[in-house]
Parts: sequence; structure tokens; C-alpha cells
Amino acid sequence: MAVRTITNTKEILSVILGGGAGSRLYPLTASRSKPAVPIAGKYRLVDIPISNCLNNGIGRMFVLTQFNSASLNRHIKNTYHFSAFSKAFVDILAAEQTPDNPTWYQGTADAVRQGLRHIEPFESDYVLILSGDQLYQMDFAEMLENHKKLGADISVATIPVNEREAPEFGILKSGDGLIKSFIEKPKKELLPDWLSDTGLDMQRSGRNYLASMGIYIFNRKLLFTQLENEFKEATDFGKEIIPQSILKYKVASYQYDGYWTDIGNIYSFFEANLDLTKELPSFNLFDNDRTIYTRPRMLPPAKISGTTLEKTLVAEGSIIHASRIENSVIGIRARIGLGSTLVSTYTMGNDQYETLEDIAFAQATGIPLLGIGSRCYIKNAILDKNCRIGDDVHINGGPDIENTDHALYTVKDGIVVIKKGAIIPNGFII
Repeated sequence: MAVRTITNTKEILSVILGGGAGSRLYPLTASRSKPAVPIAGKYRLVDIPISNCLNNGIGRMFVLTQFNSASLNRHIKNTYHFSAFSKAFVDILAAEQTPDNPTWYQGTADAVRQGLRHIEPFESDYVLILSGDQLYQMDFAEMLENHKKLGADISVATIPVNEREAPEFGILKSGDGLIKSFIEKPKKELLPDWLSDTGLDMQRSGRNYLASMGIYIFNRKLLFTQLENEFKEATDFGKEIIPQSILKYKVASYQYDGYWTDIGNIYSFFEANLDLTKELPSFNLFDNDRTIYTRPRMLPPAKISGTTLEKTLVAEGSIIHASRIENSVIGIRARIGLGSTLVSTYTMGNDQYETLEDIAFAQATGIPLLGIGSRCYIKNAILDKNCRIGDDVHINGGPDIENTDHALYTVKDGIVVIKKGAIIPNGFII
């Protein structure tokens, strides 16, 4: 179904939260913020909320950044350029200390509060608040229409979840489209009191609880009033402002039944990427109406020689001589040597190609070439950007491997994460 667009471009603007330290995604966040983490071989996580906005006709966006923000700022600056005849923009609001506010962002609400003086000059009736580290394709125009139809002051996007997932989210109950009560991360024994009518299809799959997605629409005047006066000490939307607002204002629930995942840890990030390799993935990169935008790179087509590919995404600029690649995502400019095998692996690729001089120097000094060498076996792994994997390297992740943090790699939940720029010598075994 075609995406609806918001025709009045001045009606709504978007604020995208650039994320905190992202410690649960370490080591991928050791030198970059969560929204800057590469996904699907060629995109960054922040491209998802920005693309959702653009597909819905929302062209005015502010991205709030703080931790490890250099690569995120650079990506946004290099990617989102608009016509001189357009009023669209993606502006970065970096955390800043001012004479009347010497602190950094203390939470989601505090981040928006500190950005209000930059947002205030831009006319709008509504403010859409999004997270920079989620994977989904949503019709914001439909959510706004629902908000206006119910005469809501605030709308919260919600998604049905099952009993196992519910304790990880803020869970709510609604009636007549409005949220009546809310609990943050309820204990399992409390769940029977929080069952919701999520619809027959959702109930058949055991998804009987409504969880907040951390996506909000605020009436603009109310947002400013709450952040500057009513809840001026509150630092977080989900833990403080939304629960307190339910008691005083009309807070609507907009139930979303599509695919959505919060990229909160290494396991969820790994699963989200490998899901893209399925015949019919949950997240559709091939939707004509829901394009995912990113930085246009002038790269050659991928070159593949003698490789069996099974359920694999290969990004442009790759040079592959592997024996077999299965259930994997291969990022831009990836190089994979002769006779290597990759299974259930996400390799993010490289930021540049090596020149003939670079290759000669590496060979003379015994340093592996950029990319993956020959006769390697890699399974259940994430290879961050610009890794140098030598020949005959054996990496075999799985549930039997203990969590550990090594100078070259980290193991979390059985997934081996090779750190950005790591040099793995010939014959190394994990």
C-alpha cells in the first residue's frame, strides 16, 4: 500500500534522538554513536528514521547528538542535501554547554528541552519525536491523522509484544484509543493485569501486551509548556513525562502492527541484519514507496568470482573470491579471499580500497591485506569496518563460547565481534 504523505509541510517537524553512549552495542559503539552504526551493508541506523520522515513528506528534521558524534555528524552532512528551492533540512543539534545550562543531555526529554531554542523559530503545530536506533517502516501521516481524529494532546506509537518481551518495555492499557495506564518494565508476575485487546491476528501469535515504541507526537505548545514549565525537572519521556501526562492529558495510542525492532544490543543488531537475507525479510529494503536513503557513493558494481552465494546481500564495490557465503551481509568495498567460507556473518566492509603501493607495503611487512584473507572460515560473527583478517583464520561463534573482551574482538551471546580496524594474524583461531 502506498505511503501517505503530509501535504502541509509546515504542520509538523521531527526531532530525532541521537542516542546515548550505546554501551550495550559495544564494541560497535567504541568510536561511533549508535545511530552511526552501519546496517545492511551500506546504510547507517540514523538513515531509518530520516527515511521514514522523508517518505511521509516530513522534510524538517533536527538530529540531537552527543556521544561519539563525529562520524554521525559527518554522515548526515555528506548525505542529506536538498534543493535550494526546498525548505527541507536535516540539522544537527550537538549537545552544548551554555551560560544558563552547563550540563550535557541528561535523558531524552532533557535533550529536546536543550534544543527548544533552536527549534522554536520553525513554525509547526506538532512535533514528532523519534529514536535514532530503531528499524521499522511506519506511516507517520496515518499516526498524525489518528492523533487529530482523537483530539489528542500526545500520541504514543505502540506495538503488540508477547509475554517474554513485555518486561523489557513500557507497557500500557488503552480504551477508546486513549492510554489509561502505564507501567515501565513490569515484572513477569504483574503481566496478567496488563493484557490488552491487540486484535485477533496479534492475539493468535501471543502478542497480548501493548508496548511503547518510544515514538511520540506532541502538540507543539504542550511540548514547550511541559519541558519549560510543568515538568522542567523531568529528564526522560518514557519514564517520567508520558506516565505523568496520562493523568492530565489526552494521550492516544497508535497501534503499529508492522515490523519494528529496537537495536539495543549485539544480539538484536546481529539478528536484524541476518533477517534481511531471508526470502521474504521482515524489513523490506525493496519497497518502491518506502525507500531507505543513504549517502550516494560512486562505487563500481560488486565483482564475484567462483563463489556460491546463498541468501546473501552484497553491497556495491565488493571484490569476492570466496568459496561459499551463506546467510550473510557483505558491506561496501569488502574484499574476501580465495577459498574462504562465511556463514551467518555480517562484514561491514571498508572505507577505502588499498592501492598497489599499500598492498606491496603490507606484503613486505607481513600485515594482512584489508578485508578477509584466503581459506578462512567465519561463522556467527560481525566484522566491523576496516578489519584485516589474515589467511587460514578460523572464527566460529556459538552459544558455547563465553562472553569476553579481547584487544582484537569481543564475544557477546555467542556472537564474535571483530573490532574496527583490528589486525587478525594468519592462522588465528577463535
